Amino acid sequence: MKYSLLRITAAFIIALIVTGTATGASDALTADEILAAIGGENRTSGDSARDAGRKPAQVLEFLGLQKGMTVLDVMASAGWYTEVLALSLGESGKVHAHNTPGMLRFRGGANDKALNARLADGRLANVSRINSDFDGMGLNSEVDLAITALNVHDIYNRDPEGAVQMLREIKSTLKPGGILGVIDHNGAAEANNAGLHRMLESQAIEAAKKAGFAVETSDILKNSADDHTKMVFAGDIRGKTDRFLLKLTSR
Repeated sequence: MKYSLLRITAAFIIALIVTGTATGASDALTADEILAAIGGENRTSGDSARDAGRKPAQVLEFLGLQKGMTVLDVMASAGWYTEVLALSLGESGKVHAHNTPGMLRFRGGANDKALNARLADGRLANVSRINSDFDGMGLNSEVDLAITALNVHDIYNRDPEGAVQMLREIKSTLKPGGILGVIDHNGAAEANNAGLHRMLESQAIEAAKKAGFAVETSDILKNSADDHTKMVFAGDIRGKTDRFLLKLTSR
């Protein structure tokens, strides 16, 4: 009888793992669910207009966003992704919107003012702000999923080892097996990527591996019409650059 119970218990655990119940996979948000959460009148028309180029629902589905997660938006700027994450998770989850002091001072404090306006009157009640350098975020293995969009190139192009250290600091906020999504503008090997605000995907992958992450890639944000020769803010390419998307797993 004891042996039979052990066999039944083992079979039950295996079934849970296969069906995703034990791993939380059943709580994974699909792209359609994310689109429903961020659609309608929940957001400004300006924010919604960026969805075509940024494809947030597909990106977050790839990264594995789940109900109930604690999420960190690193260098959130004015909080575009912060709001997408907050609406997608709803009351079940928590979002930390992080900015460095430099990001808050940029352009006369434009990011700080915009994020304050976005969060005014408790509009996104599941969001809290973190204003600190990367080593002062105060989140020790608390985060399920982090994301940083269009930021790593600026740090890498000034100091490649600084980018590795940034990724290490983010990794310290993640739970074991936690995920960091990295999005950035693809560059060309022979180009002045610092001047163009771009970087090579291979450079980001190398930095991520040095920081201790396992790396997966996705073509969701690829755009073959971008030949990597133009500044990312050029009128005909802005918002439509060829971008790489990395899913980094803490190990």
